[in-house]
Amino acid sequence: MRVDSFADIEPDFTQRVREIVWCSVATVDRQGRPRSRILHPIWQGSTGWILSSRHSLKEKHLAKNSYVSLCYANASLEQVYAECRAEWEDRAEVKSEIWDLFLRTPQPVGYDPIAFWPGGRQDPTFGVLKLIPWRIEVTSLADLMKGGGKIWSQ
Repeated sequence: MRVDSFADIEPDFTQRVREIVWCSVATVDRQGRPRSRILHPIWQGSTGWILSSRHSLKEKHLAKNSYVSLCYANASLEQVYAECRAEWEDRAEVKSEIWDLFLRTPQPVGYDPIAFWPGGRQDPTFGVLKLIPWRIEVTSLADLMKGGGKIWSQ
């Protein structure tokens, strides 16, 4: 079922992404092939944030195609799909805010980024990806058997 606004799916979306935490994120490589990896976003409403190495294969993929597909799924086959445009956030003040967001958010959703970036916020490999969704689907196996879940798109 299509919904008119993100607010119509936000409670279910937020509950699931906080419970499932880790998701598969697919990019497109420089030869047009899909490439997936497991990542750990934090969401503020409909905006997602991922801490990631700024000089990675992912960076090369996003330079050519800035769209990503995220899939969360739990053992009960409750799912969230988020189709997003990803952009690197390079402003120092925003990077610092997002570092603090991950640091102060209780585990398992949050974590201490220093484990990955020992140089802290100024570590040259520290990067922040902003996720701007154009489509989010919240569904489950039970929903699919009844004709589908909820879909929001811009």
